[in-house]
Amino acid sequence: MKKKIKNSKARAEQIEKKNFVLVIVVILLLLTGFVLGRVSKTNQKTVSKTTPTPASLAIATLTPSLLLEIAKVSRVIDGDTIEIENGERVRYLGIDTPETVDPRKPVQCFGVEASKKNKELVDGKTVRLEKDITDKDKYGRLLRYIYVDPSASSGQAIFVNLELVKQGFAFSYTYPPDIKYQAEILAAEREAREAGRGLWKACPIVSPTVSSQETQRAGCNIKGNISTSGEKIYHLPGCGSYAKTQIDENRGERWFCSEDKAQVAGWRKALNCP
Repeated sequence: MKKKIKNSKARAEQIEKKNFVLVIVVILLLLTGFVLGRVSKTNQKTVSKTTPTPASLAIATLTPSLLLEIAKVSRVIDGDTIEIENGERVRYLGIDTPETVDPRKPVQCFGVEASKKNKELVDGKTVRLEKDITDKDKYGRLLRYIYVDPSASSGQAIFVNLELVKQGFAFSYTYPPDIKYQAEILAAEREAREAGRGLWKACPIVSPTVSSQETQRAGCNIKGNISTSGEKIYHLPGCGSYAKTQIDENRGERWFCSEDKAQVAGWRKALNCP
């Protein structure tokens, strides 16, 4: 009888031990599952914060400010040229202002005003530079469209090239292949001319006077200009850049009496002609 009691107690103790071990195993499994769940959630959060979705990548790529160069203007040369902090000079694309610093030419009507306006817009400021097709002209100057931060009044970024034309401080002056904003700049020039703004009012004869370098013959009023990139382009009366285009025969530029003669000589018609 005593032996049976001892065996029963032994069995009971074994069952208790097994139950205890089972409980410990269950607890460990639960703890392991909890820890793994926390780690998985943490990893998901980290991935979502550091890895943009394809859509967000597309948006970032299309953000204009990320595609433009940033530079600080250290000096304004004239109405359409600046110098940035690294020493490089930047020539504004799509426009031209009356000369003030060209040693070959006298200071032109409204040139000083154009320089002052450009200085007011960009001098000492951080600007964004947008390239079109051509990187530099033959003088080594960067060719760019210029933007300054939003003004306090409008809250919009200022497209300097367009603004100078719109207010009558500059002419439209676009040459292929850099014609991205040609339509907008031509429209701004037309608006300024019709409203009599700036040089369109201050310089009543907005057409070049014939200098000693220009030998226009009677009836031959087509201007065969050679651009800064060496391209031969002719301008007819009424073309967007006709008024401010001057012919320097020492550079190989010339007058033509007909479009046919200009084309045979290797010139092409300006894109900003009507």
